[in-house]
Amino acid sequence: MATNNNSGSNKILVPAARQALNQMKFEIANELGMTNYDSMDKGNLPSRQNGYVGGYMTKRLVEMAQKNISGGGTGR
Repeated sequence: MATNNNSGSNKILVPAARQALNQMKFEIANELGMTNYDSMDKGNLPSRQNGYVGGYMTKRLVEMAQKNISGGGTGR
């Protein structure tokens, strides 16, 4: 298994995906009831709320990858 020397970093491996990932983050936060997530001070949010956004992003990205791998479309 490959190791990551930058553990804990949020480095985007495909820089062209940055805008799409940010859009996904804001959409998911909105779905979770955080309508102004883009302007919120994330440091003042409870870790549970920040974790929900990241967790749902991960879940959605895994779904998209599984659909892509299986030939089932774009994942949306």
